[in-house]
Order: sequence, then C-alpha cells, then structure tokens
Amino acid sequence: MDYKDAGVDVNAGYEAVRLIKQHVARTFIPGVIGDIGSFSGLFAIDKDAYKEPVLVSGADGVGTKLKIAFALDRHDTVGIDCVAMCVNDILCQGAKPLFFLDYLATGKLEPAKAAKVVKGVADGCMEAGCALIGGETAEMPDMYAAGEYDLAGFAVGIVDRDNVITGQRIQKGDALIGLASSGVHSNGFSLVRRLLMDKLDEYSDELDCTFGEELIKPTRIYVKPVLEALKAFDIKGMAHITGGGFIENIPRMLNKGLTAVIDRGAWHRPPIFQILQRLSGLDDTSMFNTFNMGIGLVMALPPNQADGAVAFFENVGCQTHIIGSIEEGPKGIRL
Repeated sequence: MDYKDAGVDVNAGYEAVRLIKQHVARTFIPGVIGDIGSFSGLFAIDKDAYKEPVLVSGADGVGTKLKIAFALDRHDTVGIDCVAMCVNDILCQGAKPLFFLDYLATGKLEPAKAAKVVKGVADGCMEAGCALIGGETAEMPDMYAAGEYDLAGFAVGIVDRDNVITGQRIQKGDALIGLASSGVHSNGFSLVRRLLMDKLDEYSDELDCTFGEELIKPTRIYVKPVLEALKAFDIKGMAHITGGGFIENIPRMLNKGLTAVIDRGAWHRPPIFQILQRLSGLDDTSMFNTFNMGIGLVMALPPNQADGAVAFFENVGCQTHIIGSIEEGPKGIRL
C-alpha cells in the first residue's frame, strides 16, 4: 500500500498548484517577494509610506455557507466570501490589507474544483487590493464527506499608529451610517439552511431569482471605498456586521456609557430577510441578533459629516443610509 492507496494523491496536489498559479499571479502588488511554492510568503513593507506602521491581522472562514456551494456545485465565489470576512474585519481598525493566505482542506483533492475555489480567493484579493502570497491545500481522507471541503483564510494589513481606529473618540451625538450588504453574506447559514435548503432551485418572485442564486451571492468587500472615505471624513469607529448581527457587533466599537440607537425604518430591508423572518417566526430582536439585515458595515462619525459621507458612498456605487445615533446609556444597542 502506498500513499495514494491510503487516499492521498500527491500528483493531484501538483496539478492543483499548477492550475492555481495563474490566479495567484494576478493578485501580486508592490511588496510581494518571490512566487508561490516556497515554504512561506514574503512581503516587504514600504517604510517610507508610514511613520509608525502597525500590522493588523484577522482570520476567518466561510462557515456552513459552503453547504450551499456544494448543493449548487458552485465553487467560484466562496473564496470571495473568505477574503471579505477577513479584510472587512481588519478594515474596522483603519487598516489597508496587504496580503492574504488561504487554507483549503478536503477529503479527496479535485484539482479543477480547487482551482475554482482559489480563483474566487484571487478575485476577492483583487477587489480588496491585497496579494494572495501563499496558503495550504490539504488532502485528508476520511475527514470530509465526498465532494466537500472547508475554506478559511488569514489577512494582514497596515495602518499608521496615529490613524488606528479604536472607537475611543466616539461620543454622544455622533451619527451612525450603514453601508448596504449584498445579501446574507456569510453568517447565519446554520439557520438559513434549515429554512431554505430544500428550496435552492425554487424561483422566488420576491427575490427575482432562485433561492440558491440569492444565497450564494458573495460577501461585499468594503475596503477600497472606505479607505478613500477615511481621507475625507472623521470616521471614529467601524463595525463589520457578521455573526451576532447588530446586537453583538456594534457595541464592540463603543465605550462604556454609550448606546447605539438604531432606527429600524431608516432603510429598506432586502426581501431575503423578510422571507427568513416569515419562515422562522423570529421577532425583530432575534433577527438583528442573527443577520446583517441589509447593512454590512456600520460607521460612527460627527453628525455634520453624515450627509456628506452618505453622498460619497452613494457616488461610488455603495448604497448607504443614516441609520441611527449615539446616546448616553448602558453600553449596547437599542432598536
């Protein structure tokens, strides 16, 4: 019995790397040293661009949204989700993403499928303006069901120490603006699958597409417009609306004694959330504690800058709303 008989085909690994290289190469930006295939990825920081550079890192995965990809046999977008979950997180500290590494694990490596997944990762990196400089493709027999895989990633960004966004300057009276999500993004899918897994091929008039097409939409990446906005507006805090929805994530940028007051009528909730609420029977509090409800990123800034910031994001194609304000009270959120 050899390694292939035991379930690991090293030649499939070599073929996967060959197919992946073309996608990796197009993400390379100034600072990348070398090519993929080494034991690690190298990136040189432009020391002249930063007075006191601080590295900001984040790791995340796609979660059970992958089950939707398996059912639809669509593997070219979950990589965008993986990148988005990481780069949007480090963006909340004001960091510009520099590079990304991915981890793809499967029971039996299928090179063509792996290449589709990594194409999505590369697409996400291009959208975020960062480089894909390495990763790992692991073939682990008996760990995953046939045709399934797991995908996770790790991003590193950079920001000057003086420009790190911590939320410490947020104060009573500041406005909250919300940047629209592209849909459910990559959170809440353990519940979503219970409600809609048997309807993926069903067309919905409310959605103007099938449920599967709606659910596979990749997470929106906010990096480029937000980095530009940071040059023009005094953005004091940011919250990426991921697992835990509004109720868990918005308080993470607040100091003690401050409450985020959210006007639930300030934006139109996308139809998918109306459908999920109807099917689940959840009240509004539970929905806002599970899903992004159509808002993927929340920012706090001075009230006299709110209208200008909304106009800025709308002008670059990102629907944005003034969704609330900061008041004194117990640290948390009030709907």
